[in-house]
Amino acid sequence: MGAFSGTVYADPHGSFGVLPADVPGQALAVAVPSRMYHTKSAEKPLAGVRFGIKDIYDIAGIKTSNGNRAWYRLYPEANQTAPAVQRLIDAGAVIVGKMVTSQFAYGEAPTADWFDHPSPFNPRGDGYQSPSSSSSGPAAAVAAYEWLDVALGSDTGGSIRGPAGVQGVYANRPTHGLVELSGVMPLVPELDAPGLLTRDPYLWATAAEVMYRDNITFTSVHPARILASGFPTNVTDPGDQLLIDFIDRVTALFETNITDYNITAEWSIARPGGVNASLASYMNHTYPIIISQQQARLVRDPFYSDYAAVYDDRKPFVNPAALARWSWGDSYPSTQLVEENHRRKIFADWFANDVLVADKETCSNSFFIYVGSKGDVDYRNRYTAPPTAPTGWGISRISPYWGGPDFVVPVGEVAYFSDITHHEEYLPVTVDIMAARGCDGLIYSFIHRLVEAGILKNIVSGRSSIDGGDLLVRRNDEEVR
Repeated sequence: MGAFSGTVYADPHGSFGVLPADVPGQALAVAVPSRMYHTKSAEKPLAGVRFGIKDIYDIAGIKTSNGNRAWYRLYPEANQTAPAVQRLIDAGAVIVGKMVTSQFAYGEAPTADWFDHPSPFNPRGDGYQSPSSSSSGPAAAVAAYEWLDVALGSDTGGSIRGPAGVQGVYANRPTHGLVELSGVMPLVPELDAPGLLTRDPYLWATAAEVMYRDNITFTSVHPARILASGFPTNVTDPGDQLLIDFIDRVTALFETNITDYNITAEWSIARPGGVNASLASYMNHTYPIIISQQQARLVRDPFYSDYAAVYDDRKPFVNPAALARWSWGDSYPSTQLVEENHRRKIFADWFANDVLVADKETCSNSFFIYVGSKGDVDYRNRYTAPPTAPTGWGISRISPYWGGPDFVVPVGEVAYFSDITHHEEYLPVTVDIMAARGCDGLIYSFIHRLVEAGILKNIVSGRSSIDGGDLLVRRNDEEVR
């Protein structure tokens, strides 16, 4: 799937090295250790669990690329492992490789924007759908390979949730600040969050407990109210019936009514902070200004300076998406960053105080669910316009702006007729679940209830998230064992 940027092995002393192995017709071979050498225990709950790590996290002895070849050449191997990764290792996790990210973790479209490295392949359906970004490598690998259990990604504005949605895997953007992010390339410290992608909702919770430690508490007392946004009431598009059935089954299981919630209308009624503008117009430039100005200061400027010092004042190559966003941010004064963070805080305070409110008994006064992916077709071989700043408002921005958790769950898949294979194929349908800040454990227990009731299921790797099947983009020769 082109999901790994580098594969690694651990030596007996706990340090890491690059696995020097290639297979004809495939760029990288991955060493997959047997589970027979690992025994799970209270101290090692992840013993033998195989992990991939997005290539913005440092691992001692391994170079970090951030998706940029010049960066990889310029800087040496990391001398320390990022705390988020080290916690997994300490719990027994087996790290098998670094995973492809879009450059500097920006949103990139395959064909148009990926120049330094090819975009990974989405294994679902015809194999030529966009894998989304920036945690595209982690999502593609978890969806494709049965031998990979979990991947560690990151989410600033949707970088985990987007890839998880289109590849139909469980994934989460946690409450902001649960894990220290030193040793990780920053996009925006105010928004960056480390999250997990997997096919198994129970292993997902175990890995989360390891990574977030005392910052996550599991509770089985659920709020009675569920707010829903964007769910269909009639079947007009593929995936609508799955979403309607999901709502009906959740309603029956918890014996509650689900309230249709229109956040833009509620914002206009509330007018937080005396703001008269619509939510879309008020927050139109918030995300792109924050990400472009912050990363330019924290990443681009020191990178350019370090590269110029070594290469006689030359500049490194950078993909068009990152250049477009940095340039767009440069067109605004630095004071605009303060203004946009102020706008973000007004939204965050309103959402935390009026929508998903902390509750002593249930942790959160409500759940908030919205439609993630609907099996939308997005061929990677179609040409697109040049990249621009990601302006505008979307419901996936709630979690980054407000700082609360947002979890992706696959609810099924829908058929489409592929222009590639001229055959009926299937793509995932997903739902996102949110609760009040710090209530990540509540969402896990809610998801486990849904699994126990048969509403959600473990998913499988392969062409279909339900039935598996051979990948349509794969090596022709037999897999090396």
